[in-house]
Amino acid sequence: MPRVHVLPHPELCPDGQILEARRGTSLCESLLRSGIALEHACEMVAACATCHVYVREGGASLAPPDDEENDQLDHAWGLEAQSRLACCVKLRDTDLTVELPKHTRNLAREH
Repeated sequence: MPRVHVLPHPELCPDGQILEARRGTSLCESLLRSGIALEHACEMVAACATCHVYVREGGASLAPPDDEENDQLDHAWGLEAQSRLACCVKLRDTDLTVELPKHTRNLAREH
């Protein structure tokens, strides 16, 4: 089972977290199951970029982003080379270190 190390985020995960996830699940699903309230306004169909994350370690083990993900990433706040949409990242056997951005493209967070 891959482990996901989530770096501290002031609102969503103040102390950081390490979680074990099932291979083949999306990173977004794994974060949500672990109690990290990552935004996912489009219900994880790669149509909104609100689940944007930075994969700081382990990203080379992931499948590259497809055209649909790349198109949505263009709308993400704070886009970097390590940016991915958590709904598109399918976990493999390699551990990941993930950073959650300080902001999303949503003006208001849904609870």
